[in-house]
Amino acid sequence: MAFLVRRLLLAVPVIFLVTILVFSLMHMLPGDPATVILGQEAPPEAVAALREQLGLNDPIVMQYLHWLGGVLHGDLGHSLVDNSPVSDLIAQRLPVTVELTIGTFLIALIIAIPAGIISATRQGKFSDYVASILAMSGMSIPSFWFAMMLIVLFAVKLGWFPASGYTPFFENPAANITAMILPMFATALREAAVLMRMLRSSLLEVMSADYIRTAYSKGQRERVVVLRHAFKNALVPVVTTSGLMVAGLLGGLVITESIFSIPGFGKLIVDSIYQRDFVTVQGAVLVSALLVVVINLAVDLTYSLIDPRIKVGKGAEG
Repeated sequence: MAFLVRRLLLAVPVIFLVTILVFSLMHMLPGDPATVILGQEAPPEAVAALREQLGLNDPIVMQYLHWLGGVLHGDLGHSLVDNSPVSDLIAQRLPVTVELTIGTFLIALIIAIPAGIISATRQGKFSDYVASILAMSGMSIPSFWFAMMLIVLFAVKLGWFPASGYTPFFENPAANITAMILPMFATALREAAVLMRMLRSSLLEVMSADYIRTAYSKGQRERVVVLRHAFKNALVPVVTTSGLMVAGLLGGLVITESIFSIPGFGKLIVDSIYQRDFVTVQGAVLVSALLVVVINLAVDLTYSLIDPRIKVGKGAEG
């Protein structure tokens, strides 16, 4: 409990700093935001009215405090495109990206864990070379090219899955899963390759430890030694990589979402940038940054589950 409280307290100033950075970055963009939104040919009266609407005539500190007060009450402002609440837009789009992220990560784990264990325990053998070649291929193949190849093969040629589109899970679970399989696999290839290489490297390091040799000398079977002793101790760097991976996926799936026409969170940010809707961009970037903070907190807590010694904070701080 003390470890959890300590991490939560450390997260508070980080979140406060995140709000300052997000607010500052939006206001450090070159040019007048009102002119950028309305265009260079907009009449001065319209620009002045929009500046007043957005509160841009107030001192910068007052603008930040007003915006922060709205954020604390769940008000991220209103879209400049259709005046919809930004929080509603994010609430509509974020679950789609979360579903795609979770599915992608699970597929990556299903591929990476067996491949990483086999590669580490069969070092220098044929299975190790095959796993390593597949991992390097997965890291080298562009995700957008792999996505298009999946569409050509499984959607166009075989007709097993739809080429694009999205159906909410609770509206039609079967249609939702069918539509999300190709995007998940298209994104999971590279993530599985990264996790597999990380797990292999970590396992090789752990397998050379003295307690592993002691376990073998006691006559324990290789499966028991690897899964019960080595695998758990090799997970800490893998968990770190997984946290960074999930955080990156939540904000970086825009290419996959665009190729498969999925109305996700990343596509919302890009569309808002093209539409010069900086209020929506500001709210979405803030949520994305907060998600990274939450994921890092979850990773810290996962460390304490993997290695109880980290609960006191010494392992994490050393």
